[in-house]
Amino acid sequence: MQPKAEYYLEKLGLTRHVEGGSFKEVYRSAELIPHTALPKGFAAARPFGTAIYFLLEDGQFSAFHRIASDETWHFYDGDTLSIYEIDAQGQLIKHQLGRNLETGDHFQLTIPAGSWFGSRCEVKDGFSLVGCTVAPGFDFADFELANKETLQKAYPQHAGIIGVMTY
Repeated sequence: MQPKAEYYLEKLGLTRHVEGGSFKEVYRSAELIPHTALPKGFAAARPFGTAIYFLLEDGQFSAFHRIASDETWHFYDGDTLSIYEIDAQGQLIKHQLGRNLETGDHFQLTIPAGSWFGSRCEVKDGFSLVGCTVAPGFDFADFELANKETLQKAYPQHAGIIGVMTY
């Protein structure tokens, strides 16, 4: 029998995330990349890498946001997670993270730095338990939560999904 979302919320000690869903940081490199060695857009030194558990239940979403680093997503358990990415050219890409390879799921995928992205479990009464690894490591100083009106104005062709997945 497949564990339910409540099991992982409790056993992994997940707490609410500002973008939606629940998470727990499980790794932060003790070593830092000096600010002078980082690309433009980073305000200070960053850890080599960071990793979190992340869980979304049906009816929840991770709101559109972007960060200054690449973010690799890993599927662990539950149902397929849909990740919506607006890339640098303004194209909307729907990625599927999950175990059903026959329907286009991937066990892992990477969202490039600077892309707008959000995610949700689209299975009724389902959930998705995933992991996110960020390099250079995540810092909230590099996190930008999308403003619905601003993002819809920039990408009017994607106004529908932006309207659903922003606060």
